Amino acid sequence: MPQQPPRPSEKRKPDVNAGHIAGVFGLRGELKLDASRIGDDAVCAGLAATLRFADGTTRDVTIEAVRRQKDRPLIRIAGIADANAAELLVGAQLEIAPADAPLGAGEYFDADLVGCRLVDEAGIGRGAVVDVLHYPNQDLLVIGAARAMLPLVAAFIAGVDVARKEIRVTVPPGLLDPDNAEEA
Repeated sequence: MPQQPPRPSEKRKPDVNAGHIAGVFGLRGELKLDASRIGDDAVCAGLAATLRFADGTTRDVTIEAVRRQKDRPLIRIAGIADANAAELLVGAQLEIAPADAPLGAGEYFDADLVGCRLVDEAGIGRGAVVDVLHYPNQDLLVIGAARAMLPLVAAFIAGVDVARKEIRVTVPPGLLDPDNAEEA
């Protein structure tokens, strides 16, 4: 009798973005994963995960195998054996439990950053983080109702204190407040 893949735990809360299913690779159901920085390190065979679809529905899955093709992870999900079944998963976000996501120095979960107050070098509040966007070159903090975007890079981020929900920033005039932008 073939061994059953491990079942995802009912107790875990899969809320860390590990990447986006970008497409199907080949005929055997492998999937191209546009991995987040966390997902690139964390996604491995045997990992319990959740797929979150654009309509809000979810599906618990187990990663059966991972390999790399041209610097991109290819994943095989237990129970997905062909390209037709895999095609139904394209576009989903792959989420994993925080405990399965190793963080390096200076790395944070999105949930830790959302709600943090931005404080500039003069101690003035510059808004609060409402979202974090992930792009290949850098992540962006989305600030306030106007949804101003601040690159999450050392040039602008002087420090992050998750416990105090505070991010110290150094920003040029106009980056977060267009009314103060310098004119060329």
